[in-house]
Amino acid sequence: MAKEKKKTEEETKKIVGTECDDKHCPEHGTLAARGRVFEGTVIKKFVRRIVIEFERTIYIKKYERYMKTRTRLHARLPKCKEASVSLGDYVQIQECRPLSKIIHFVYIKKIRSKANFQDAQKSESSEKISDIKTVRTGDRK
Repeated sequence: MAKEKKKTEEETKKIVGTECDDKHCPEHGTLAARGRVFEGTVIKKFVRRIVIEFERTIYIKKYERYMKTRTRLHARLPKCKEASVSLGDYVQIQECRPLSKIIHFVYIKKIRSKANFQDAQKSESSEKISDIKTVRTGDRK
């Protein structure tokens, strides 16, 4: 049994490609990630912890309107993933058991980096501006 367990641990290290001795890592350690999954932007980065923020809409029954609210969640950042995450990245986190008073989530993966997101926004805004210019010049004719 012990030999089989060691083999599976070695195989998982080979599959992922990096060694990690962090017991709170969902890929290399014993932490089970289960429950709700959220995606958001990294607004703060600490040692082994990130804070993500995302917007959601809430319906207010009295006024029959919607309101935007921002939610901030703290997530555990494993040692093997610290170098890949930076401020402004769009990441995915998943619920796990409570690791501390405020940490109930763990980092799963990076969806896109800040640079890729800014490039996409710039291209979209330039397309909108060019569309507006063509509409304005079309009105003059």
